[in-house]
Order: sequence, then C-alpha cells, then structure tokens
Amino acid sequence: KYDICIIGLDLKKDVIKHCNELAEKYGYKKLTFLEGNIADYTGRDEVDMVVTLHACDTATDFALAKAVGWNAKVILSVPCCQHELNAQLKYEEGCADAQKNALNPVLKYGILKERMAALFTDGLRAQYLENAGYNVQVLEFIDMEHTPKNILIRAVQTKSAADAKSAKDNIKACEEFLHVSPTIGRLLDR
Repeated sequence: KYDICIIGLDLKKDVIKHCNELAEKYGYKKLTFLEGNIADYTGRDEVDMVVTLHACDTATDFALAKAVGWNAKVILSVPCCQHELNAQLKYEEGCADAQKNALNPVLKYGILKERMAALFTDGLRAQYLENAGYNVQVLEFIDMEHTPKNILIRAVQTKSAADAKSAKDNIKACEEFLHVSPTIGRLLDR
C-alpha cells in the first residue's frame, strides 16, 4: 500500500519495449522503463532506493555514484563484468620492485587475474560507499551453482562519517598498492 514510483533503465531498446508492454498489460501505472545510460540519466533529484542488476563494467560505478548523489537510503547492487581494473592490473615479469610484483603469482594467469580484479573492484566500491556515509555489506546472494556473478553490495545510508577517514585511508592504500584508478573513485572521491 506504499505510494511508489519505479523507473527501470537499460540500453537495450527491445528490453525496454517488452518491459513497458508488460507494465501496461498488468496495469502498473507507476512502473516505467526508459532506454538510456545511467551516466546520463537526469530524471530525478532524490530517490529512496537504487537497485542495479548486472550493470556491466563501469555502469555499476555510475549507478552507485548516482545513488549517492540522489541521497538514496538503500543501495542494492549486483555487479557484472569488471573489466576496468583487470586492464589496469599489470603482470610485471622480471620486475625488481617487490611491491610491484607482489601479486605476480596471481596476475600471471588470466582467469585468476580476472577474478582478483573483480574482487578488488567490488571491495573498493564498498569502501567508497562507506566513505560516503553508508553501512555496507558484501554478500553472496545466490548459490554459485546458478551463477558465478553472485555478489550483492548492500548499502544502507547512516549519515555517519565516523569511519570515513579510515575508509579513505584504506582506499588510497589499496589503489596505490595495486597501481589502479577506478571510475568509482573519480566519481565519488571527496
């Protein structure tokens, strides 16, 4: 019995058309689907909740940044592919710098590098949300037998910046160690 408005956003025109047809068929007058990129969406100034499901690569970062900017009370995000950090992490064969090559045993192997990049990406996303005043949990939301992409980032706004300095220090140290610069950082770094 809540008076709510739900807006779905996707890049695929056929998906949007189908979803709008279903909303109309079932009489959901306050459910609208729009074709577009979350990075460019300007239809709202404030929202209560943002849900992302398999927003590819940096689309998740743009959605999280929008959620923070909209003062969302709750964020539920299921990330998809995370290519950005995978491209930034470097295997340094023959490198004498112990810190630079500390991850070489993992980064040398493509599949391991890809999985580590995904974990680092989501860990940094969680820390940036904590830095923005959210209580964050990273959870497995569905059994691995159904999909390997089963991480849920759940963030609830607390307005408390008590641990913000700690989160910011952790973020900086991790990014420096990995030699990476994620999009979420450019969007949310304060």
